[in-house]
Amino acid sequence: MAEVFSATACSLGEGPLWHPERQQLFWFDILEKSLLTIENGQERRWTFDDYVSAAGWLDRDTLLMASANALWRFDILAGQREHLTDLEADNPVTRSNDGRADPWGGFWIGTMGINAESGAGAIYRYYRGELRKLYGGITISNAICFAPDASCAYWADTKRGVIQRQWLEPDRGWLHGTPEVFLDLSGEGFGADGAVADADGNLWNAQWGASRVACYSPDGKMMRAYPVPTPQASCPAFGGPDMTTLFVTTAAEGGQPAPAGQTFMIETGVRGQREHQVIL
Repeated sequence: MAEVFSATACSLGEGPLWHPERQQLFWFDILEKSLLTIENGQERRWTFDDYVSAAGWLDRDTLLMASANALWRFDILAGQREHLTDLEADNPVTRSNDGRADPWGGFWIGTMGINAESGAGAIYRYYRGELRKLYGGITISNAICFAPDASCAYWADTKRGVIQRQWLEPDRGWLHGTPEVFLDLSGEGFGADGAVADADGNLWNAQWGASRVACYSPDGKMMRAYPVPTPQASCPAFGGPDMTTLFVTTAAEGGQPAPAGQTFMIETGVRGQREHQVIL
């Protein structure tokens, strides 16, 4: 059963990240240009002048943060950020969206049109100082996550409703071959939003419009679904002391009533993966 982790109503809650060294959840409200966390029982918020959406951890006190036009080092203690590299800085149409660190210390980050303009987005990988475009023509980038054996990545264009599986080279994690369809959800009445893979390789997908997070086996069979008490579930992340708590962000945009936009936690009994450290 879903319990409230944070009662703060985010316009567009996204990008939950469980920091394994701090034992602390960070998440974003994209439309309010904010990063949030709860530390020592107190909620903290940092607000920026551009959209922020996703993060990875660099060390105990530093995050890699994606914004509408750049990747940044964010100092948690000082509340300040330092520019790393531009991200579609010359394109005022787009912003960052879903992202996650990969097993090699790289960081995948997707973009999309601020107003979900068709095909305006892309997915990139930032690895050892290089930002390389992996895919283009994406409307709403989502579901970026990685199998625990580092064999493959998953990603989706929510507009198409298809979660792709991409095999990866074992040495440095670049693409091996072309993506294949992992789940075709295009005929469903919901959007395939953010996703995370657990320690057994199952994929957990937040399903926008369906009030749930659904779990699929590595061969694409639906295993179970966990309801959340508001329609717009946006992204899951595993965390907690034993990595069995599923945190789920949601969105209040579009006039959804409470508890829309709150962040929830679900005790699953299933162990998630420790989030990979980003290596610059």
